[in-house]
Order: sequence, then structure tokens, then C-alpha cells
Amino acid sequence: MHRSRVSTFLIDAHHDDVQAATTFWSKALGVRTSSPEGEPQFISLHDAVPGYVTAIQSIDGESRYHLDIETDNVPAEVARLTALGAVEVAQWQGCHTLRAPGGHLLCVIPVHSNPQYFEQHATVWESE
Repeated sequence: MHRSRVSTFLIDAHHDDVQAATTFWSKALGVRTSSPEGEPQFISLHDAVPGYVTAIQSIDGESRYHLDIETDNVPAEVARLTALGAVEVAQWQGCHTLRAPGGHLLCVIPVHSNPQYFEQHATVWESE
């Protein structure tokens, strides 16, 4: 058994476009921004989507959106999602990047939200 939930909505913007994207999204959504300590590639959009982390991520590639799924068992969640048709495309610092059928990216990450919030809102998956 393991648990998981969508935790994060990321607006991926090319390095050259991050400032413009930050200005646009913060004004469009009426939210304040900040960069988390030690993670300069992210700019948080505070309270943009209640209950979820929403941020702009600076990337090398083309602009896109992606979701993070947090879990208390990363290998089990990656196995569950690949059994559903996702393909793993990269790993980085405990994060597994998958491409879902249809081409959308998602990352599987260890739990990073408040543990009590995670417990209340995560889906429980029984092991096969």
C-alpha cells in the first residue's frame, strides 16, 4: 500500500522568459511571488490554486505546464503510473519525470506537503 496526490502545478518557462512569465502570471492571478530558499529555478505564485503549490519553473526547453504527484513511496508510484502507460524520461534528486499517454509531463516526488494534509488528501493505492 502507498499513497499519492497531485501536489504541484508548474508553469515551465524558458530561462529567457521567466521574468515576463512571472510578471504576467502574478498580475493575471493577483498573487504575490517569491523564490524558495535554495531553489532559484522556482518562483512561487502564492495561493494561486488553493491547496496546491503553484510555481513558475525556469527550464532550458520549450514552455509547458506539468504536474507533480507527491507520494510516500516513489518507486511504487512510478511503477503504478508506468503500468498505466506512462514512460519514465528522467530522474533528478529523487524526482522521476514521466511522460503520460498524450505527451504530458509529470513528476513523481517524495511527500513535501504538511504530513497531516497529505494524509487527509492522498489516495491510498493497494499493492498489486
